[in-house]
Amino acid sequence: MKVTARRSWLAAVLAVVLTVTLLAACGKSESGNTKVTIGEVTRSLFYAPQYVAIANGFFEDEGIDIELTTTPGGDKTMTALLSGQIDVALVGSETSIYVYQQGADDPVINFAQLTQTDGTFLVARNPVEHFEWSSLKGVNFLGQRKGGMPQMAGEFTLKKHGIEPHQDLNLIQNIDFANIPAAFLSGTGEYVQLFEPQASIIEKDGKGYVIASFGVESGYLPYTVFMTKQSYINKNKDVVQGFTNAVRRAQLWVANHSPEEIADVVLPYFDNTDRDIAISAIKRYKEQGSYAQDPIVDEAEWNNLADIMTSAGELKERPAYDKLVDTSFAKESIEAITK
Repeated sequence: MKVTARRSWLAAVLAVVLTVTLLAACGKSESGNTKVTIGEVTRSLFYAPQYVAIANGFFEDEGIDIELTTTPGGDKTMTALLSGQIDVALVGSETSIYVYQQGADDPVINFAQLTQTDGTFLVARNPVEHFEWSSLKGVNFLGQRKGGMPQMAGEFTLKKHGIEPHQDLNLIQNIDFANIPAAFLSGTGEYVQLFEPQASIIEKDGKGYVIASFGVESGYLPYTVFMTKQSYINKNKDVVQGFTNAVRRAQLWVANHSPEEIADVVLPYFDNTDRDIAISAIKRYKEQGSYAQDPIVDEAEWNNLADIMTSAGELKERPAYDKLVDTSFAKESIEAITK
């Protein structure tokens, strides 16, 4: 059964939690501001508004000092959150559902959305003049991690176009998330599902060609969301509100600035990334509406997520929107911050 993998990693997460002392409240930094540690599931231009919020001092304006750490993979990010190593996770909403399905006493709550589409692109090893999804049948396809949102959105898209991923493709899923671009470059797969900036880098080097967007195909959903434990919210409502306000300001800033201007702000977070590559990636994400326009995780998007997870066989039952989503902070930020 497909939920077995979810149970395995979550069991490991909960085992770690039992051995770690949970942090009861936020600490203070040397500046006197409240220190909040964010664990991001990966470092990506897909998360440009987050880096804008940090670089432009929007969190500091709310009395928050951010410590940003990258915890590759949804399982590692959720382990860090549940064990108190981080205060807030930036990860796909599906991880909060996996925790809830295990009957967690302290559920993980989605409170501020950052991205609203899948962030991956279909990259072909060779040029494709007139791409049709049906042409993927029988190919060697380098996919993403089983049970993760990129893979589920990818499979949802393929099924929409009449392709059964585990029957019509030679689907390769045994490569760690961070090593997928290198595996493709070394010759694995005829097609690959990649995030930016890797997709643009490979395209610029002439080693692959971006031919479709899984974000466009799979529709709007709470793809990457800031979330934290219910207990953290209960003890730190003002901090969570200030955090959401900063996210809201960054979303408005990104909406009103060009890819070039955004790239110049976020590039310090991307060592050795070419400016033109960053601009190309940000432009793609802006044009397809990947960056959320506001922090609200709305119910229609949540239901689309549930449909995708159901299609992937990863749900025991439909996730409870009102139990895992708190829109109060997002709504207050929208009322308070209009420009």
